[in-house]
Amino acid sequence: MTEIEQRAAELRTELDRHNQLYYVHNRPEISDREFDALMAELIQLETDHPQLQRADSPTQRVGGAPVDGFESVRHDPPMLSLDNSYDAEELDEWIARLGRQAPGVELSYVAELKIDGVSISLRYVDRVLTQAVTRGNGEVGDDITVNVRTIRNLPLRLPEDAPAEVLLRGEIFMPRDVFQRLNREREARGEALYANPRNTTAGTIRLLDSREVSRRNLAVTVFAAANDLGLGSHGETLEQLKAWGLPVADSWRRCADGAALQAFIEHWGTERHGLSFETDGVVIKVDSLALHDQLGRTGKAPRWAIAYKFEAEQAQTRVLGIGVQVGRTGVLTPVAELEPVLLAGTTVKRATLHNYEDLARKDVRVGDLVRVEKGGDIIPKVLGAVLEARPPGALPYVMPTICPVPACGQAVSRFEGEVAVRCVNVACSAVVAQSIGHFVSRNAMDIEGLGSKSIELLLREKLVSDYTSLYELRFDDLSGLDGWGQKSAENVLEQIEASKQRPLARLLFAIGIRFVGVGVARVLAERFRDLDGLMKAEREDLEDTPEIGPKVADSVLRFFADSSNRERLDKLRSYGLRLDQPAPDAVPDVADSPFAGKTVVLTGTLSMPRSAAKKRLEAAGAKVTGSVSKKTDLVVAGESAGSKLEKAQKLGVEVIDDAGFSELLAALDA
Repeated sequence: MTEIEQRAAELRTELDRHNQLYYVHNRPEISDREFDALMAELIQLETDHPQLQRADSPTQRVGGAPVDGFESVRHDPPMLSLDNSYDAEELDEWIARLGRQAPGVELSYVAELKIDGVSISLRYVDRVLTQAVTRGNGEVGDDITVNVRTIRNLPLRLPEDAPAEVLLRGEIFMPRDVFQRLNREREARGEALYANPRNTTAGTIRLLDSREVSRRNLAVTVFAAANDLGLGSHGETLEQLKAWGLPVADSWRRCADGAALQAFIEHWGTERHGLSFETDGVVIKVDSLALHDQLGRTGKAPRWAIAYKFEAEQAQTRVLGIGVQVGRTGVLTPVAELEPVLLAGTTVKRATLHNYEDLARKDVRVGDLVRVEKGGDIIPKVLGAVLEARPPGALPYVMPTICPVPACGQAVSRFEGEVAVRCVNVACSAVVAQSIGHFVSRNAMDIEGLGSKSIELLLREKLVSDYTSLYELRFDDLSGLDGWGQKSAENVLEQIEASKQRPLARLLFAIGIRFVGVGVARVLAERFRDLDGLMKAEREDLEDTPEIGPKVADSVLRFFADSSNRERLDKLRSYGLRLDQPAPDAVPDVADSPFAGKTVVLTGTLSMPRSAAKKRLEAAGAKVTGSVSKKTDLVVAGESAGSKLEKAQKLGVEVIDDAGFSELLAALDA
């Protein structure tokens, strides 16, 4: 071994040790500056000598250049889901059922907190992390290895006493303090807050730029081995995994019977908010691995495990006031201002009342004591007023007849057939600010650095008047603004320039045509290919497009008939924005596919995520639409399928259930 190779090996060993001390044991021995210096030295060595680069190097944790996409991987064995229980009676029934299935056997259990994150499969080959795959539909998931390598509490190499090959199951999650920090940063930039840690985790692990994933500071916990480690119980497995340096939650407990399980559930039902992660329940498993084989599984869940879900937490507090927010389409949304109350580990001060119909039905009044519930979202919901505690003189809330924005003050309207009350003044400052915010959002033109506070500042300084004027901004306009500098101005202008190349589908969503969301915008862009083609479309052309019904067609026609809208689009054209949709990828060979050329509708709850099912169908040559019509060839109906199934049966459209759908997909993969 050369001196350089020896130094690289020493650095890898030392950095791995410090990662374990910091992220797993919470016992750092060196400062961040010292750690960064060691990392920088290793990065430089691997850059100068590429032959030193290894998959298990700590340098893999900083992330690399963006990738094109994720490959699909088949799970072997499949990743099963869990049946749920919600109260002590259902848990007792499960225990009794186990007794009938394994008569005469003394059962014992392991109880673990159910971390609210994203399930992951981790494969180590020659003790090196070689593959990380999302759960997907349990049969097939996405290979996100490049992103998972950035998670610092997960070892990239197992010790020499571990088997050469280990297949693990775990959960990726975002620690509470990381989530709160991200939202504080977004709030400071005036950007919309992330809804909850789980959704943020799910979005983060699918980012194509692993450098951004690395910055998000995700964590992982490992809770099972999917291959035989030669151990007798699940508890022994957890102990062994921890001994190998894998992140295993310390909160798990062996429980001898149902009473011990209930004690564990009750304890964490009240203490869970002190944890560093979100949990939505307890997973209970039979401890004996031999019994796992004996008890087996149902169609998609093991009989030897069950999830006990905690109830959404409720609290009571006083309504101090009812305010109104005006959205980008002019919709007025009432919001309850609350006396601060601790709920689900956070202090709640506001709760949405959705719309005036909801407000009137619940009859919430200023001064009322109300019940609020929070099931994981940032803004909780008001369940209703405690009528017996209503103070004397509390009056029903009166819907405003004029826009509450001081600089607007125009009359509001309620259109026939709609619940929403709207400000119809397109020049209303709140409407303009919200429409610009929508235009720059991630799913629209994706212009980073322009949060609500920045947009309000630009409007106040009269530097913008609507979303088109963003493309008129210059460096001198921005660099002198309060809180801005040269770098901020340059970054925003670069983002604005880059947005000019967004495809037509993004633009159609960005400009705010009513009823045109992300999916419908993509359908329109792919059908008409460019803006001129869409603007010239007749009603028949629109309604002949899958997923476009009369309501959407009316909205599109009204939008393009409006001279002010056409004027804004002409401006965007003059600024050099792309106004076409790129050609779709080459159509795969689907000659043997049962879905080739068929129009398919998905409805109900399926065993795989709806997005994954849509992706599989499209890859198999199908067109997936959102509504059933005479042109529909096939409806896939999962659990709780409703009106779409009824319409399909009425029209005589072929219907298959979830199991039949899975069989057809399996035949394609054979």
